[in-house]
Amino acid sequence: MRMPAEERLGLDIKRVEQELMAAKQLAVRPAGLTVPQYAALFALSGSPGISAAALARACLVTPQAMTVVLRNLEERGLVERTPHPWHRNVLETRLTDAGRTALDAADQRAVTVEREIAEALTPGERETLRTLLSRCEEAIGRASSRLS
Repeated sequence: MRMPAEERLGLDIKRVEQELMAAKQLAVRPAGLTVPQYAALFALSGSPGISAAALARACLVTPQAMTVVLRNLEERGLVERTPHPWHRNVLETRLTDAGRTALDAADQRAVTVEREIAEALTPGERETLRTLLSRCEEAIGRASSRLS
């Protein structure tokens, strides 16, 4: 039996996610970044030296996608990658001064989007939303395990 469109919450979640990404893209574009590049720089600012694989997990993208993002950021001088002191096959990634500057410029604008969302909700509603999204994530995980 087909599920009615008004009961398909996945469509609502996807619509909001697309609106968020479009707004973030507008926010970070003047800094010369894409949303995936901004996400990578943001994650690197909190975890300097992280590997590309760990960075991909933190940014919720595939390792292959992160390889492209890092290559572009490195070519522009926004990140530097150096061999790990003990594991020569692992490259540590760090922001450069130029990367920090680009991140700061992008983040000043991107935080506007986050603030607008936060201000549309009371503190209790924000906590409820986080709880509901977590429950959605768990439900999706259960559905995925049944399908595999």
